[in-house]
Amino acid sequence: MSQEHPSPTPEEKENTQPQPETGQDSQPSPVKKKGHMLRNIFLLVFLLMLCAGLYVWHDARSFLDTAPETPGTSLIVDIEPGMTLAQVADMLQKKGVVTNSLRFQLLTMYKEKSRSLQAGRFLVHTGWLPEKVLDMLVSGKTMLYRLTIREGLPWWDVARLVEEGGFCKASDFTSVIHDPEFLRHWGIPFDSAEGFLFPETYLLPRPREMNREAARAVANRLVEMFWKRADSLWPDKKRPPSQELKKLVILASIVEKETGLPEERARVAGVYVNRLKRDMLLQADPTVIYGLGRAFEGPLLKKHLENEHNRYNTYQNPGLPPGPICSFGTSALKAAINPEKHEYLYFVATGRDRGHTFSKTLAEHNRAVREYRAALRRNKK
Repeated sequence: MSQEHPSPTPEEKENTQPQPETGQDSQPSPVKKKGHMLRNIFLLVFLLMLCAGLYVWHDARSFLDTAPETPGTSLIVDIEPGMTLAQVADMLQKKGVVTNSLRFQLLTMYKEKSRSLQAGRFLVHTGWLPEKVLDMLVSGKTMLYRLTIREGLPWWDVARLVEEGGFCKASDFTSVIHDPEFLRHWGIPFDSAEGFLFPETYLLPRPREMNREAARAVANRLVEMFWKRADSLWPDKKRPPSQELKKLVILASIVEKETGLPEERARVAGVYVNRLKRDMLLQADPTVIYGLGRAFEGPLLKKHLENEHNRYNTYQNPGLPPGPICSFGTSALKAAINPEKHEYLYFVATGRDRGHTFSKTLAEHNRAVREYRAALRRNKK
C-alpha cells in the first residue's frame, strides 16, 4: 500500500526551480588569463623604460651641468687635421676637459656639430661645462700670439721676428715674399713685398708645422693689412696705377726712415718732391744703408756714399731708388700722398732732439750742418 506525500507549497515549488550557476566555483578562461599576462608585461616594460629614461635623463643632465673640476685650470689642446670625433673626445677626457668621452660624442652629434670641429690649438678650461668646450672647438678661435712689427724695419728683420715668434721659418717667409706668384696675387709691382709688410701688432695662431704654407699665411696677413690701411688713404678712394703706386710706396718708406716725428713727415716728403722736380740727387742716407744689406752695422762712411754699384745709393743714382726700403706706417704714406708744399731742399738733424732743421739753400744747409756738429760735440762733454 503506497504512502501519500503531501503536495509542495508554492514557496517550495519556487525553491525547487533550476538555479543559474553563480560562477563561484568556476575557473577563468584561457583568453582572460593571457590578456591579464600581456597587460602586466606591458606595464612592467613601460615601468622599466620609464626608469631607464629617467636614469639616462639624470645622467645626461649630470654630465651637462657638472664641470670636471671646480674652479678648474686652463690648458692647451691640439686638434690635428683629420682627427675623428671619437679621437677628439678621447683626448679631451684624457686631459680632464670632459668627464666622459662617449657622452661628449653624443652631445656633439645631438647638436649636429660633428663636422664643425676645427683643427688648431685651443685654450680650454677644466672648469667649463661640456657645451662651452664644444662651442670653443667649433668656433675656430684658436690660441693667438702677439707679433709686433714696428715701423722702419726691412723685410729681413720682419722675417727674423716671425721666426722668433714661432709663426714660420725665416727662410720660408723670405721665399714667399719674393715669390712672383705671391706678388702678382697681391698687386705688388716690385721684386719683393718690401714696403707692403705693414707694421702693426698682430694676434696670430702658431702653426702645428713650420712650413711654407705657414709662412704664406703670415705674409698674407701682413700684406692684407697694408691694403686695408692704404686703400682708405688714396685720393678718391681709388688705388693708384702701378707707376704712381711705386713712387708713393718708395717715397713713404724713405720718409719713414728719415724722421720719427709725425709732424715732420709731410715736410720731409715735400723736400724730396722738390728735389725730384729739380732733377737733384735725393742724397738720402737710409737708401744707401738699405742697399748695403743686412750685414751692414755702420757707421756710414764716405766710401759707401761713393759706391756706384749700390743700386740704392741716391748719392750716385738719380731719381728714386728701385724699391721701398722698409715697412712704413699710415703717417708716412699720408705724407707721400700729400707732401707739404714749400721751397725747402735740404734738412739735417738738430742734434738737440729728434727734430730737423730745414733749409732752402745750400748755404743755409751748411750752416745747419755746422750747428748740428757743434751740438753733438756739446752732448759728448
